[in-house]
Amino acid sequence: MANLILLLQEYGVLIVFGVVLVEQIGLPIPAFPILIVAGAFAVDGGISWPAALAVSLLACLISDYFWFRAGRYFGKRILRLLCQISLSPDYCVSQTEDNFNRWGPKALVVAKFIPGFNTIAPPLAGALGTSNATFLGFSVAGALLWSGSGIALGAAFHTQIDQVLDILNTMGSTALMVLGALLLLFIVYKYVERRRFRQTVDIERLSIEELKRLLAQGPQPVLVDARSVTAQMLDPAVPGALAYSGGEPIPELAALDKDHPIIVYCSCPNDVTAAQVAKHLVSHGFHRARPLHGGLEAWKAEFGNSTTQAQAAAH
Repeated sequence: MANLILLLQEYGVLIVFGVVLVEQIGLPIPAFPILIVAGAFAVDGGISWPAALAVSLLACLISDYFWFRAGRYFGKRILRLLCQISLSPDYCVSQTEDNFNRWGPKALVVAKFIPGFNTIAPPLAGALGTSNATFLGFSVAGALLWSGSGIALGAAFHTQIDQVLDILNTMGSTALMVLGALLLLFIVYKYVERRRFRQTVDIERLSIEELKRLLAQGPQPVLVDARSVTAQMLDPAVPGALAYSGGEPIPELAALDKDHPIIVYCSCPNDVTAAQVAKHLVSHGFHRARPLHGGLEAWKAEFGNSTTQAQAAAH
């Protein structure tokens, strides 16, 4: 622990740059506490706060612009990749799309304070066609606000932070054990949270092969698009699919027999949104509602983007 403190004091600016860059790229490494410690050290002259702010801003811009260009080039595919490596992949996509759709590029100003949204917002801005100038303006504002807040907190509470660091220094290996235990508790908490969330969307998925058999046997199932409005802007819906928007009832379903097959699809990891909508429909009596395993990508891989092709393939 003593060596770590000395390392921060001697190479603090480089460490700030490296940790911030790695976290902004998408790895679950907490950079904000490093900024707070850097702010505390700056009060005592151990680190130059303008330098710490500058390197943090540079790291944020490098990461943000990289993901922005990736989003512009790869579109929806890069969002799925990032959500798979996020801490909450199950509902990363829908939450991010809804937040960005609500606020637009202005969401970049506060994105770094929102877990999950931080890494996804820049490529989403690129995928939606945000201009370079607009993106850089809001990205710089967001990076300054986030970095400056961390350093300012460290400076304001530097006495308390110094005391905590002194305690950790005297604890030696015990401090590492305490930190390790806290990290383990966090992992256990995320695991329990994930299991609880999975239970809420526990419903049998319909495979593409089962869908083909359903199409061949009839009656033709009703397709429901459970994606957000933003997702539909990035990737068109299957022709003829009904849009399910924010829990609002779908008028077209009211006239259906409760025994009619309904297939719900989304474009999120583990088909989570589709499963939630399907369970909602089942609770309202549509007992043959099922989420499509693999979602829109599975549909397009098998049938392209046409209901006619799907019906022809089934016969």
